[in-house]
Amino acid sequence: MTWTDEELVARSIGGDANSFNELILRWERPIYALAYRTIGREEDARDVCQETFLRAFRALPGFRGQAKFSSWLYRIALNLCRDWIRRERRTPVVQTPEDVDLMDLAAAAAPSESVEDLVARKDLARSVERAMARLPEEQRTAIVLKEYHGLTFQEIADLVGCPLSTVKTRLYQGLTVLRRELVKNANAPRALKS
Repeated sequence: MTWTDEELVARSIGGDANSFNELILRWERPIYALAYRTIGREEDARDVCQETFLRAFRALPGFRGQAKFSSWLYRIALNLCRDWIRRERRTPVVQTPEDVDLMDLAAAAAPSESVEDLVARKDLARSVERAMARLPEEQRTAIVLKEYHGLTFQEIADLVGCPLSTVKTRLYQGLTVLRRELVKNANAPRALKS
């Protein structure tokens, strides 16, 4: 039987440790992905992910269900990411994981994807990561939550604690800067060849 998040929370509050473990299994990857895209460092993203679940477990008895469990968890993770950025006093640097081997990726790629297509896709991903790292935190957060995690504008507004119009503005401005950076980077090699 598959339990909803709310049912698992209620069971966890009631003392069922396996229910909280199920929540961790369900939300670990999205929370890690959020932390990685916000911070840009694998090890630190793992630490934030682990701390998110630790804080959620400690605060679980106070969870009243006024928001979805996932929104509550995202808020904890975002707050921890902001704390990390402030503590480190530096702009997040989005890096490609060191253990990624292009040949392994090519071997694992779908048969219809050529090595050239794979390399082009990875190059585009790196360009997006570099451009994302240049965005202000508020714009980057809005883009990550909307485009990577599929949250609605209202969910993002509730999560970050700002008006709906502000979220839309941050997303629009962030995507505009992102698009400009990608166009500029895409034209650089052509300009060098001319």
